[in-house]
Amino acid sequence: MNAAAIAAGGLASAVARFEQSAVRTARAPLDNLEAEMVERIEARASVSANIAVLRTADDMAGALLDMFA
Repeated sequence: MNAAAIAAGGLASAVARFEQSAVRTARAPLDNLEAEMVERIEARASVSANIAVLRTADDMAGALLDMFA
């Protein structure tokens, strides 16, 4: 299992969800604004979580390389 690949996929998915929500809001600003804000907050949290996974995977790979150096 490659954590970096999974996190990158999650990151792409979260960015797409955020962009789709922004487009829906631009088309109809007052139709379900609350739900769109929740969607964007969730997407932002998902982006942050996936970035944390990428950083952790990078740190772990670096630590492993340091062990063998």
